[in-house]
Amino acid sequence: MAKRKKVIIITDGDKYAKRTLDYLATQIGGTCLSYLSDNPTSVTSGQVVRAVHNAKSEPVYVLIDDAGVTGVGAGEKVLLALHNDSSTEIIGAIAVAAHTKNMEWTRFTLAIDNDGELIPNGVDKEGVPIPDLGRINGDTVYSLDQLQLPIVIAIGDIGKMYGKDDIKKGSPITRKAIELILERGGNS
Repeated sequence: MAKRKKVIIITDGDKYAKRTLDYLATQIGGTCLSYLSDNPTSVTSGQVVRAVHNAKSEPVYVLIDDAGVTGVGAGEKVLLALHNDSSTEIIGAIAVAAHTKNMEWTRFTLAIDNDGELIPNGVDKEGVPIPDLGRINGDTVYSLDQLQLPIVIAIGDIGKMYGKDDIKKGSPITRKAIELILERGGNS
């Protein structure tokens, strides 16, 4: 059997997330499919699966975004297609917080607050800890909770968080999330 392509899912597809993941892919390595991301996701699952298969380097960063649609939206359809594709392996996900109070949530392995600290609590969109332990609200996280992913890292809004994840600072919070996934989920 051919080697499966390693994929990291990011549940955000806005311009800040695109720019941040493009930058971090050049720093850490891998292929970012930011050109296929949008807010909300507008490409088909088939387009994303083909792009993953054709990626030159790994991991392949796939940005999905449902832009507030509850239930399984276009972004989560991409997630499910990649999960069910026998030639891809989702080694982890970055679950990005949103202001959808308890409408959609997921459990996570670890969270990173906007100071870069690992915490057991969820975080809000600004990366500030919330009272919920082990759970995060988001708008593209519904299906994450149903999959057996090796690791899910919860963070605030990529490239933002009161400027603490700004690309000018090296996007340290998103970088840390990727490094944790590579360390704990990417060695299968």
